[in-house]
Amino acid sequence: MLTEHKHTKELMWSHIYWLSILEDAGSYTAAARRLGVSKAAVSLRINELEQASGVALVRRTTRSVRLTEAGQALVDKTRNAFAHIEQGFDSIRDLADTPQGVVRVTAPVALGRQKIMPLISGFLEAFSQVRVEIEMSDHLSSLAQEGFDLAIRHTSSVPETHVAWLLRPSTSLLVASPSYLQLHGKPRHPDALTGHNCLYYLRSAASPAWSFERAGRKGERHSVAIRGNFSANNSEALRQVALDGQGIAILPDFSAQEDVMAGRLILLLPAWKPVGAFGEAIYAIRPYSAHVPRAVRVFVDYLKEHLHSDAHTSATPQA
Repeated sequence: MLTEHKHTKELMWSHIYWLSILEDAGSYTAAARRLGVSKAAVSLRINELEQASGVALVRRTTRSVRLTEAGQALVDKTRNAFAHIEQGFDSIRDLADTPQGVVRVTAPVALGRQKIMPLISGFLEAFSQVRVEIEMSDHLSSLAQEGFDLAIRHTSSVPETHVAWLLRPSTSLLVASPSYLQLHGKPRHPDALTGHNCLYYLRSAASPAWSFERAGRKGERHSVAIRGNFSANNSEALRQVALDGQGIAILPDFSAQEDVMAGRLILLLPAWKPVGAFGEAIYAIRPYSAHVPRAVRVFVDYLKEHLHSDAHTSATPQA
């Protein structure tokens, strides 16, 4: 009888791990995605664990999944053990001559499409034993809850609880197409933007305004209320409408620089720097941990090398 009881407990280790993933993910769907199994498989494992333990471990509602007091206690008591096991396995795998494993990444749609995706094929050729999974979304995912190893962020600050690698600096550019400027003229001062159709990033229902810093006067801002007949929460959409000659836009340099270099967009107000519109750098971030898997490190190093060189090709402002 004792042997049978011990055997039952040993069979439950993976079930307890799945329960910890469910607690982190917050739903059966998210847990199944992290584990690479079906939602039904997760539900079956949890039911088996509850039957073996003799107590309810999960409180199910129509909108969410929460652990019972017993379920939370079980996860809390085993969390560190599973973390040590995972770190131990990662460290052993890192002893292999060739980096291997899975790197799960989340990135904003425009940045992911324009700057991350063009680098993926080269990375996969260089590190054929590493599998990359990228989810592109403008939703700011919780890395811990949704099981991502890395988040690529275009921002001016990063959470103190995370490790951040600077991939490249970033600036915002005020641009318009030659056809728009031919019809409406170039603004010579930020205040002149009130007379132009401005294509702006959609952030809230508040009245849109752009802020600028004059060259050599960091921290001294000049804000201008602007108006326009198009806004979007995606820089690719703003770029396209600007290319079509519909107005003036502020765009991240990585989104606009190729069109500026080709003359399809013209940089405006070179003595004034747009501030606060977009982030000042591109980072790779992950929650702090004592061990960073080798596959994650080589992926970050690859992005850093190629994006840093890309930053130096940014266009020089035109008068």
